[in-house]
Amino acid sequence: MRLRSWRSPVGPRILKTALAVTLALAVVEHYGASPAKVVFATIGAMSAVGPTFTASLLACLTQICGVAVGGLLALTMIALQIPPVIGVGVGIVGILTGYQYFRLKLVPVLPCLVLVNACLNSAVEAAPYAVGRLWDTAIGLAIGMVVNMLIFPYDNSRKIRRTMEGLDRDLILFLEDLFDGDEHLPEAEALARKVDALEGQLLLFSQQRLLLHRARQKRELQCLRSCEDIARELVVELEALRNMEHRGQLDRENRQALQALGAKVMEEASDKEQPVEDVVVNYHVARALYLRQELKESLPLERGQCPGKKPSERP
Repeated sequence: MRLRSWRSPVGPRILKTALAVTLALAVVEHYGASPAKVVFATIGAMSAVGPTFTASLLACLTQICGVAVGGLLALTMIALQIPPVIGVGVGIVGILTGYQYFRLKLVPVLPCLVLVNACLNSAVEAAPYAVGRLWDTAIGLAIGMVVNMLIFPYDNSRKIRRTMEGLDRDLILFLEDLFDGDEHLPEAEALARKVDALEGQLLLFSQQRLLLHRARQKRELQCLRSCEDIARELVVELEALRNMEHRGQLDRENRQALQALGAKVMEEASDKEQPVEDVVVNYHVARALYLRQELKESLPLERGQCPGKKPSERP
């Protein structure tokens, strides 16, 4: 029985969040502007430590816009002397309509809460509350963003490379299963799902902002995108092989190439002229092997290192 390697539940993001909150509390203690400054700074710091730079930026916009919009609406309702309950209802309708009309990808809960608190809480003065909350939240957001970008920035390039390396093993097993002589046919759906998952991982990678290694990240992203395109071509070739009615026989060159890669394929030596079906099958196998080699040559061996592609003739 293989024992699973133990992984600590406390990851870098948890540690970064704790550090960001601690620093934010230390700063807001001296420069805060509202009685609830520690609460607002904590909310800001925790919101800013997202999985990607884009997610962190979106969280910051949600907090800043939420407090600003809610505070301005509360001041408007108070200035117009609208009854508090009616003002809250009208304000919430306005917030939700505005967010929907402008198609904002921000959560509208926060401005509604600010509006309710400023209008219905008699102990709260709308203007000082809105300005103080905006300032204290901004302190937490700024510290959270700095910590998130400079300390253990999320980098999933290693995971992407491992997935692409796994595709190479899956390819060999697929072709072995296809030409091992039994009636069982392999499925290409698993490889297609892996390639689809790569797209999501590459999207996450593109949403990072490695301040100290921006040029390296850009090169690596371009290289990994190229690898994804090759992997998709590879899946197309395997699906074509899987869907052929006649499996055909491997020619000597393809058989030797697969055996050199460790695949156990059936020996089908024949001196007869190959039928058309065999020619088509061997074309797709040769294409798959070529794409495999192209993928290996294009895959970055280390972070930021995109190997130069060798010119080769495409079959």
